[in-house]
Amino acid sequence: MTSSPLPAESEPFRHPALFYRDMDEYLAGTLPFIEAGLDAGEPVAVAVPGLQLEALRSALAGSATQVRLIDMTEAGRNPGRILPGVLFAFADDHRDAELVRIIGEPIWPGRTDVEYPACVQHEALINQAFTGRNVEILCPYDVAGLPPDVLEDAERTHPTVIGPAGQRSSPRYAPDEVLADYNEAMAVPPGVATLLVDAGTLPEARAFAMAGARRAGLRQDRADDFEFGVNELVTNSIEHARSLSALRVWVEDGHLVAEVSDSGRLEDPLAGRRPAPPEQSRGRGLLLVNHLTDLVRIHRSGQGTTIRIYMKL
Repeated sequence: MTSSPLPAESEPFRHPALFYRDMDEYLAGTLPFIEAGLDAGEPVAVAVPGLQLEALRSALAGSATQVRLIDMTEAGRNPGRILPGVLFAFADDHRDAELVRIIGEPIWPGRTDVEYPACVQHEALINQAFTGRNVEILCPYDVAGLPPDVLEDAERTHPTVIGPAGQRSSPRYAPDEVLADYNEAMAVPPGVATLLVDAGTLPEARAFAMAGARRAGLRQDRADDFEFGVNELVTNSIEHARSLSALRVWVEDGHLVAEVSDSGRLEDPLAGRRPAPPEQSRGRGLLLVNHLTDLVRIHRSGQGTTIRIYMKL
């Protein structure tokens, strides 16, 4: 697969990565971005982890009220929720602005190995999602706390990188390669039971999911969300793949996990990551699943599609 070309200079969308080593460099890289937007009357949102959020709030002082401040550890706990719930939500609220500025930090020390593929896919998909729009999304990366391979991926998902020495083009920029590389097959633990589901056995699938949630000790509202998520995935599978779907439920590394596999092809890489307009009556299933669960992982292959959802215990 070849690398994606760098954006043309006339492209209004910009997506730089900011490499910082400490809070001083963090503020030096983010505050001018925010202040330039406020001075120009541009809408500005900041979605970063709590410690960085509080540092920016303090540094902005009275100007903080002019910025939409979002704790990314909550809003972006599921990386699949960031595009529809944070980035699109803010940009679409300000479609008439000459430029919309967003700082988004979806990857921080403490993200788990199971979360990371969805995080880096999110970063790669931003480029598809906002091409042609008057939006700039600055993505900070903690070079002191993140491993080298994460920083290498940041150079592959961002056409430009900003560091202490200034801004440079990234010769590694290749978001399509990143999407392919992290389209990982996901192993199922041995001994996990499989329920084959069709249109006539949807109630059994819901009962199967709820039984797993109760065994795992999920409280009732979370169990209801888990059951709803499984029902949406199975229903979509039956409708679009037109084949039996395989449902599995198990507990792994502090999560309740459900997986639905079928022989269908989910071609749209942004499926479930675009907000649905109010008049849209269908096609909301995967979007709702992203909003209700703590993580969604998807694997596409020539044999079909596997979608896995996670709920923290």
